[in-house]
Amino acid sequence: MESENPRQTCLKLEIPSSDESEPRRVERVFVKGTWFPSRFDLSITNGLHGWICNASEEEVEERASQWDQPVSEYIDMAEKYLGFQQPGSVYGFSDAGAGHRRLSWTFEKEGTKLEWRWKCKPPPDSKNTTADILDFLMDANIQLSEEVLNKTQAFERLQIEAGKCLAQSEKLVKEKEEFESAIYAKFLGVLNSKKAKLRELRDRLPNKAPCKQAQEEEEEGSTDRTETFDEESNEEKSGEEMDMDATGTSKDTQTKKGHGRNRK
Repeated sequence: MESENPRQTCLKLEIPSSDESEPRRVERVFVKGTWFPSRFDLSITNGLHGWICNASEEEVEERASQWDQPVSEYIDMAEKYLGFQQPGSVYGFSDAGAGHRRLSWTFEKEGTKLEWRWKCKPPPDSKNTTADILDFLMDANIQLSEEVLNKTQAFERLQIEAGKCLAQSEKLVKEKEEFESAIYAKFLGVLNSKKAKLRELRDRLPNKAPCKQAQEEEEEGSTDRTETFDEESNEEKSGEEMDMDATGTSKDTQTKKGHGRNRK
């Protein structure tokens, strides 16, 4: 089943004249191609005359089999060379007799230069063929002009948006710098305040040191007094014990004497 929307191309060719009397003359022809999945149609004009080539499915299949190619590959390759002029390819549009022309182009395959040829016949209405090609070119030109206009307008809109983005970016950078400056200023104030507090505390340390030393000396004196008191108490206890021993000895002596008297 043929595609409802076949691809269409149009190629402008400048072909050296085959007339030996005018070797420098260049013939300009326009080749319009309509490409279906398994066949194609060609319409050709030089502005004065027209030619057509309707390659049927059978003809395309036969040509493809001769070149050991699938039909789709043959169609794609023909479109490649007749849709856009390929560098290195030699195009020809020679006389084939009886008003017919032979369209040809060359290509290389595996290092060998090959040539494809298709015979074109005069159309029933040459003017209609030429007008059809011109209509296609005008429509394509209008479409391209609209695309260029749309792309130009889109580019201009992008430029405007880019300008807005740039302005916003510059604004954000400025706000960022102002914010950082304010933060740094606050941080510097807090830092200086902390430094001042630390200096104040450091200045207080020498004043507290003598008080601490005096307190330590007082504690040492209190310890000495306690030890002295303990020594005195020990001495008093020793004296009392000695007195008690002496008293006990006296009593014992008296008792012994009393016993002696009773014996007498």
